[in-house]
Amino acid sequence: MEKYSCEKHIDQALDMFVAEEKVFPIMDKIEEDKKLSTKCNYCEEPAEYIVSRK
Repeated sequence: MEKYSCEKHIDQALDMFVAEEKVFPIMDKIEEDKKLSTKCNYCEEPAEYIVSRK
């Protein structure tokens, strides 16, 4: 599972990941060249972070 999040929604993304997966996630910054095409899962802003298992 992967969740994409803007700066505003990162807390929500982390909370939802833990609630659904029951493990602590890894949070990484999205590379600059991928930011433009990747949207936040909670709004239409460009994603800044990816929350995942690996």
